[in-house]
Amino acid sequence: MFFQTHSINEKVGDQMILEEITGFIAKELAIKPHQVKATIDLLDDGNTVPFISRYRKEATNELNEDHIRTIEERLQYLRNLVKRQEDILANIEEQGKMTPELKIAIERSTKLQELEDLYLPYKQKKRTRAQIAREKGLEPLAELILSQELTSGTPLNCAAEYINEEKEVPSAELALAGAMDIIAETVCEQATIRAFMRKQLWQYGELSTDLVAETEESKAFLMYKEHREPVNRMPSHRILAMNRGEKKDILKVKLETNHDTNIDLITRRIITKSSIFTECIAEAITDGYKRLLFPALDREIRSLLTENAEKQAIRVFGLNLKQLLLQQPLAGHTILGLDPGYRTGCKMAVISPTGAVLEHGVLYLTASDAQREQAGEKVLALIKKHNITLVSIGNGTASYETEEFTAKLIADNNLAVNYLITNEAGASVYSASKLAKDELPDYDVTIRGAVSIARRVQDPLAELVKIDPKSIGVGQYQHDVNQKELSGTLDNVVESAVNHVGVELNTASIELLKHVSGINATVAKNIVAYRDENGKFNNRKEILKVARLGQSAFTQCAGFLRIAGSKSPLDNTPVHPESYKIAENIVAELGFALTDLNDKDKVQELQAKFKTVDVEAVAKKLEAGVPTVRDIIDALAKPGRDPREDLPAPLTRKSIVKLTDLAVGTIVKGTVHNITDFGAFVDIGIKTAGLIHRSELSHKFFRHPLDVISVGDIIDVMIISIDADRNRIGLSLKQVEKIDK
Repeated sequence: MFFQTHSINEKVGDQMILEEITGFIAKELAIKPHQVKATIDLLDDGNTVPFISRYRKEATNELNEDHIRTIEERLQYLRNLVKRQEDILANIEEQGKMTPELKIAIERSTKLQELEDLYLPYKQKKRTRAQIAREKGLEPLAELILSQELTSGTPLNCAAEYINEEKEVPSAELALAGAMDIIAETVCEQATIRAFMRKQLWQYGELSTDLVAETEESKAFLMYKEHREPVNRMPSHRILAMNRGEKKDILKVKLETNHDTNIDLITRRIITKSSIFTECIAEAITDGYKRLLFPALDREIRSLLTENAEKQAIRVFGLNLKQLLLQQPLAGHTILGLDPGYRTGCKMAVISPTGAVLEHGVLYLTASDAQREQAGEKVLALIKKHNITLVSIGNGTASYETEEFTAKLIADNNLAVNYLITNEAGASVYSASKLAKDELPDYDVTIRGAVSIARRVQDPLAELVKIDPKSIGVGQYQHDVNQKELSGTLDNVVESAVNHVGVELNTASIELLKHVSGINATVAKNIVAYRDENGKFNNRKEILKVARLGQSAFTQCAGFLRIAGSKSPLDNTPVHPESYKIAENIVAELGFALTDLNDKDKVQELQAKFKTVDVEAVAKKLEAGVPTVRDIIDALAKPGRDPREDLPAPLTRKSIVKLTDLAVGTIVKGTVHNITDFGAFVDIGIKTAGLIHRSELSHKFFRHPLDVISVGDIIDVMIISIDADRNRIGLSLKQVEKIDK
């Protein structure tokens, strides 16, 4: 038995629930119950997932962030399940219809669907045909028919005994019809029948689609004309595409199944012996299946398909977003940000290595030769004046012409400058936001867009957190999925990325700070207000002076905040203040002092010593946890290190590639921009992104394109098809693998 709800209420309260949920989750995730118990306790105490995964490894036995988030989700689901069990048990008890068997079945349910199936016959509903028949006193007749005991006589003779003018049952025929309505509903509401038929439809059902009418808008859905596909093998992107076509009244979508077979399977389960009622029962089952059961399961399966497809789309969006946020920043460059345009010109902004706007204006690159020449002279002057080393070009309208202009300028003048095409998705959303107005009050919307395009190269994480993740453009059908779930997942992704990297306390924006563990939007504003009024923070403890940031919030956030100029070198590492004494003792054990972390030569000596440290021996001597000691050593080996340094730097270029320059069989270098269920889109230096279909990703087996590549990866790909008319380029990664072998 899974949940002993009645014993919980009567005897031991919440503790028993927690124990049973703990064991259930541990079994699901194949981890130890004590790991789950510790995680639940930490979550219930208000600790955040990033904090638990980083600073409570001893308690959880080093569960990773994904495990902890899964425990958090399952905990919520199972607690809701327990609450629903209690409500259902109480409701059926009130009706006086509870049986020992039903009670056990409810208590053993581990899924909400199972629970709702069991509750369905007792659920308050609108007046159905069966309910009306019950009100007319026909339930005993239905029970007699279902008992299948009588072998002589006729059904109408039996039904004649239930004629009752007062209850509007004037004939045996109407009495029998009413009883059959009760049988139809009773059979179709049986939990075992519903579960069996649900499985049957899932295994053998198919979704068929057809175009309602062939119009200009329907061209995008041509592949779904007379399309048919097994329900249990449908990929999420096709389910969402079908849903979109159906909402637009372009597609007609239908769940197909062999109804006769299904009715026969149910009938065999219900009719267990020969009686005078065999034909009546079969007729009632057929009616119930067509009128009640199949329509309900049709809606349910379509809903489940959509739910699963949405979860997959949200998962892919989240993984893409995390990879995008964690791209290596191109620090140290003075960058010229270009937001291309035709009619209104190309907006430009020069950004210093610290993100300050040095100069801005408009360039006209697509009008007359004279204007283009003037623009060239202006950009050359800016490059010399500010020592610009990198140009960031937005990938929107007129991007190709702007790239052409930049590449020619670099080549003609032999400039030591590179450029890259930057995904500008969300730049316009940011530039028109209140945040952008507050941050860049002296510039209009168009210039703010150019600033964002430059800054998102300097530090992708710091800039992209200012934009609604749904507008960043690395998703798949993001407008067709559950928006609340999407927002929740993406918020978790941003939180995870920000805390993984850490935040410089003295320069971080409100938008960046509010994603730090333990810091909300109000506290983030208070931190910036305190910084503006009192100057920079000198150490981590000083943050306790910020309004509404107490000891509890400090515990959660301190390890993720960095202070480069602090007197304590530990303030610029992921070492948590609660472990400063351990860190100091570790350094002392090796014959050094904490101040040596500010000396490059000493740090190199320390790094060499760290390689020889017996972590378990040190942990035992200092009475500290092995994971904590290991993490401290890793942090001290590279004080001030950005974990994004290990990732590939964005691909920069000096010359332009044209579609006409490409040929099938050519190997080119590109950057992965977006990943979907069906493949990956790659920027190869031209206006059109190429597609690597999943069939061209690898010779090895994989479940999802994300198992092979990630957003931001720089890869060599072979061009396998060019369709200039449709502006499509087909790429292959596995063909390059083949050559490399």
